[in-house]
Amino acid sequence: MATLTVPTTVPSVSEDCEQLRKAFSGWGTNEGLIIDILGHRNAEQRNLIRKTYAETYGEDLLKALDKELSNDFERLVLLWALDPVERDALLANEATKRWTSSNQVLMEIACTRSANQLLHARQAYHARYKKSLEEDVAHHTTGDFHKLLLPLVSSYRYEGEEVNMTLAKTEAKLLHEKISNKAYSDDDVIRVLATRSKAQINATLNHYKNEYGNDINKDLKADPKDEFLALLRSTVKCLVYPEKYFEKVLRLAINRRGTDEGALTRVVCTRAEVDLKIIADEYQRRNSVPLTRAIVKDTHGDYEKLLLVLAGHVEN
Repeated sequence: MATLTVPTTVPSVSEDCEQLRKAFSGWGTNEGLIIDILGHRNAEQRNLIRKTYAETYGEDLLKALDKELSNDFERLVLLWALDPVERDALLANEATKRWTSSNQVLMEIACTRSANQLLHARQAYHARYKKSLEEDVAHHTTGDFHKLLLPLVSSYRYEGEEVNMTLAKTEAKLLHEKISNKAYSDDDVIRVLATRSKAQINATLNHYKNEYGNDINKDLKADPKDEFLALLRSTVKCLVYPEKYFEKVLRLAINRRGTDEGALTRVVCTRAEVDLKIIADEYQRRNSVPLTRAIVKDTHGDYEKLLLVLAGHVEN
């Protein structure tokens, strides 16, 4: 369930563009107007605004925003204004240029998008960077991370609900054997996680728990400091319980000393039109605090205002 709220009656696109132009005119920028417009438009509407703005004023809206805004608010607005597949391409490209913590972002995009969304993100990557996501992931990752991430970003999973229970039992046994032998990066472990449908993986992992007594992620906690095992656990969580994965990302982003604005911005931006309501419910269940209250406590200014709008917060 999405948290984005779009008015029942939306002004015309040309009116939205005119108002945005006004927000940039004169002394200072009217950030409130930018939030009121872009914070209440869906992806299709935002794309149309960008197209019409460029046609009307001969300037890319993103460049206009970039000139007028700064800091975390600028990052949030620019990411939000992008088409979701363009945004994924940008986030993935940034992730290929950073150290190991960014492996999680690549895995997150690969495992929480539909097969078509991931395919379109790869196509957007081609168009934007004149090379493929796969070649950048191959070039910038090594060892077990390379072995896991390359097939994940290259996958095109079946999305039906059909499940082969015989296969689920066989692969649960296979996973248990490999994990018991600490062969965490074995080809078969990666093949199952990178190619099977989410419904099939769910059936396999349910059988794993019923047959062997533990959640697979408990058995993957052999060494809490092992970064590859942490990524493997996150992969499982993303495929089976994405709301629990994103709740944890938000909890770590908000509850540490000093907020991780990068993670907070990414999750709110990428999930507001998808399932942020479910994630927020999970956050409240896990932390006994509404997500919006946690955002208020940890952020400020226009950045806070837009986060709250995207998270569906309604002023009383």
